[in-house]
Amino acid sequence: MTAALAAFTVPTPTLRALASTEPSPEGTRLVHDVRRSKRLVLLRAVLDAAPCGRTGRTAEHWALLEEAERHDPAAARDVLHYPATGVWAEETLRRLHAPYGPPPDLAHLGALAAAAALRARIPFTHTLRPVHGRLVLPTLGLLRPDRPGPLVLTERSWDPDDPATLPLHALPGGRTALDDLDPYRAPGAAQPAPAPLRPARRLTPKGHKRWDTQWTGALTLLHRYDTVRAEETVQLLRSLVPLAGGSRSSGATLPAAAGSVLARAQAPPALAATLVHEVQHGKLTALADVLTLHTADATPRHWAPWRSDPRPLEGLLHGAYAHLALAGYWQRAALYGARGAWAQHARIRAQVAAVLPVLRAHDRLTAAGREFTDAMAAAERAMDELPPPGDQHAAARRAVDRERRAWCERHPELALFAQV
Repeated sequence: MTAALAAFTVPTPTLRALASTEPSPEGTRLVHDVRRSKRLVLLRAVLDAAPCGRTGRTAEHWALLEEAERHDPAAARDVLHYPATGVWAEETLRRLHAPYGPPPDLAHLGALAAAAALRARIPFTHTLRPVHGRLVLPTLGLLRPDRPGPLVLTERSWDPDDPATLPLHALPGGRTALDDLDPYRAPGAAQPAPAPLRPARRLTPKGHKRWDTQWTGALTLLHRYDTVRAEETVQLLRSLVPLAGGSRSSGATLPAAAGSVLARAQAPPALAATLVHEVQHGKLTALADVLTLHTADATPRHWAPWRSDPRPLEGLLHGAYAHLALAGYWQRAALYGARGAWAQHARIRAQVAAVLPVLRAHDRLTAAGREFTDAMAAAERAMDELPPPGDQHAAARRAVDRERRAWCERHPELALFAQV
């Protein structure tokens, strides 16, 4: 997979545009292209590793996928590049290479193929076996057959008006789905045991309406304060996975589910900020797939003012990048008169400014990583053109310095990693 992605080149203007966190056509195109290439390589690896991958049921599933793509490439590719498909592919490949543990779910490839064939509107006949009385068809929804046993699917099997059909909920204003159905919408979602980021179970119609309201409100705020970021959010997010109640995290982005954000229900202003924050993680993950920014290990040793625990360099870089975008978003919101936005901007910008020198001076940065962090610093400095009123920025910096000193007192062995 690494060799296939190594063919990508990132021109300096694109790298600097991505580093600034500001949306650009070139940056968005690169993210899309990297995600697509990585997914195709991953799917090919699954097919090559699967027993009888060239014959038997796996080969039949793949043949149906290819037939669907010949008739409607866009529909088939949307199924293959759907975020949950990436989670399934990574988990399946891991199970195929594991000597012990649960067997790989190769039958899900048949569900992907059937979904692609249904969306391509081609004539076909394909037999699949529902799990626990339901058959999930990625990007479409699920079928609830009225009798147990194998289910024979044809081009007439999907009818959104049929009571046995439960369509995937589409959020208003774009192509982003609210995914509370796919068993692979998050790693571990198909397992009964709780996970650190546990997706919510299937929502009620009332729950869907609440999310529609929150999503519409968040996009309205994004369009009002930062139209380009609003457009970027819609372009880069294919699905939003609601988190279960009680989740301590407001949002998360998982590399396996490229193009998806996990988020808990929250008021539109908070959701808008969560979307801005999480989209940046997805962008940086895609860039790191084709460009080595550093060679540091995963030892947690760095101070990050937005967290209490020490972070590895990778985590610090991701956090600074996402918070840089948030600082810019709140600055624009403040200029439009959003209540409390200047304080949010000053606080977050001070946090980013405190760690950028540490990032830029790190001896494990590559040349590309140094150029990237230098461009991040330039974007942070450019915010001086529109400073908050009064001494808010200076006060925020003083507060962050106090937090740094307190952290160093709690972690004296790591104090060196909290400053240049």
